[in-house]
Amino acid sequence: MQAMRPILAQQQHLKMNPQMLQSIKLMELPIAELRERIEQELERNPALELVEDKSTVTLDVTKTNPGAKYELFETSSDPGRRGQKASEDHMRFIEGVLTRPETLQEHILKQLQLVPSASVIDEELRVMAETLVQNLDDDGFHKEKPYTLFANTQRINEAVKIVQGLDPIGCCTKDYRESLAVQIELSGEKIEIPDIEILLDNLELVEREKYNALSKKLKLDEEDTQDLCDFIKTLSPFPGRAFASSHSETRYVIPDIKVTRDNNELVINLNDEAFPVLGINPNFEKFGESNDQAAREFARKNINEARLFINHLSQRSQTLIRVANAILEFQRAFFINGPKHLAPLTLGDIARELDVHETTVSRTANGKYMQTEWGIFEIRYFFTNSISGAGSSGSQFSKESVKEIIKEIIIAENRILSDKEISSILSGKGIALARRTVAKYRKELDMGSSYNRKLSARQD
Repeated sequence: MQAMRPILAQQQHLKMNPQMLQSIKLMELPIAELRERIEQELERNPALELVEDKSTVTLDVTKTNPGAKYELFETSSDPGRRGQKASEDHMRFIEGVLTRPETLQEHILKQLQLVPSASVIDEELRVMAETLVQNLDDDGFHKEKPYTLFANTQRINEAVKIVQGLDPIGCCTKDYRESLAVQIELSGEKIEIPDIEILLDNLELVEREKYNALSKKLKLDEEDTQDLCDFIKTLSPFPGRAFASSHSETRYVIPDIKVTRDNNELVINLNDEAFPVLGINPNFEKFGESNDQAAREFARKNINEARLFINHLSQRSQTLIRVANAILEFQRAFFINGPKHLAPLTLGDIARELDVHETTVSRTANGKYMQTEWGIFEIRYFFTNSISGAGSSGSQFSKESVKEIIKEIIIAENRILSDKEISSILSGKGIALARRTVAKYRKELDMGSSYNRKLSARQD
């Protein structure tokens, strides 16, 4: 039997102390979350104090700015005594108040309330329909199976039919197939469909406009098949999404870095208004000289933690500036001429330039934004894959710059161009791109297919 003997093995392990972990965590945080983290630290550590915060405006500041002067309360209960200017200011305030968009559930419930109880639905059916509406997801489909929501399921089909017929038509279904079937049934169009199941099983042929193949499956002539496909494309497979996008939470972007042009020179600045200035509370430092040993140790511990936290914030800002400077050098053509001139760039390129690890660049770029003359972009936007050029020069284009060129081609088109034609135009510019890749980039740009653009042109 083989004896077990202890063996010495040398291995490398990275042990992160709390200070290193804090530095990494602060580096990863976007600016909004960083401000929350700073507020937490201010509450936790009494040795830390807020020296300056330009992101907040006090009443004292507004008093020194007469142009931004507003009355916070009415000076009279009679609106007619405000005067014309005050009334106009009041109306502008009312019109500027943020409103919450109507949700899918609210939109359908409002219609449900307008249905007379005595004629179409009774109270029991109305309650069932309201429950079904509350069970809809953002696409307009059931979250839970309807039969699990009620103890008595005898009238559930009646309630489902009522909700399905309300705007947007096709909600209260289990999936997009059933939704399309309901929309076809309730459309009122005199469209002959020999077998709707065959049609729903071959929706990819409808999307790709393969009329010949679809006509054989449906046993219709090609002209009738094309009319059927044109009709199907006017329907919405996910009827609730129009409302889902409207009530999503508003996301505000605060740029960490600002790039401006000064006398033909590009200048990088940290967004000072977004970064509060922290310092050590001078009164708290006096406790470090106290005769009480417990108070002295408590003060020194918190002061050391406060200084370390301030130092880590400073390191974050310096690293952010260094990465932004490196991006500026690599992407100078973008900052001068616009997104169409974005060059291929990887995290490794910046890491080698700054002599840091790729993960450091990745943490710095994630969730951070840069304000430029061409708009506000996530720092990740500047890292993009290359697409080899087809010309003899062997030039390379970035994915994002090619997408911008495709966007320009579609916007400037005198006639509706297919993806294959766009691919040919790109080839003439020295960019070899397959038709499928053109279609992929066009979808990422949220620009419709040639069919959808034709349909939109007809409606205009």
